[in-house]
Amino acid sequence: QVQLVETGGGLVEAGGSLRLSCAASGRFFSNYVMGWFRQTSGKEREFVAHISRGGGSTRYADSVKSRFTISRDNAKNTMYRQMNSLKPEDTAVYYCAATQLLTVRPASYDYWGQGTQVTVSS
Repeated sequence: QVQLVETGGGLVEAGGSLRLSCAASGRFFSNYVMGWFRQTSGKEREFVAHISRGGGSTRYADSVKSRFTISRDNAKNTMYRQMNSLKPEDTAVYYCAATQLLTVRPASYDYWGQGTQVTVSS
């Protein structure tokens, strides 16, 4: 069992930056591929990025590529996402999730955090 808690959301102006963290409790954090997703009201949960177990492989959605960076520290059981050049369309609830697969499909993720709101003002 893995419990995930996201922190670091908030309100930021367009062009600004935020760093989100996802802290995991439970065992074997390093056994999981970790992902970030986001969701806005009335829309399906959208893949943002994922990172492999050791951190050596990452994948990003086209909409955030070159602006967002995902990383992890297995010794601290924590995943991070640095978000730069934020746009109003990045406004969403952001979730971290864990899976055994390298996948962009939300249904394939086994554990989810509670989400953190990011609001980008224009």
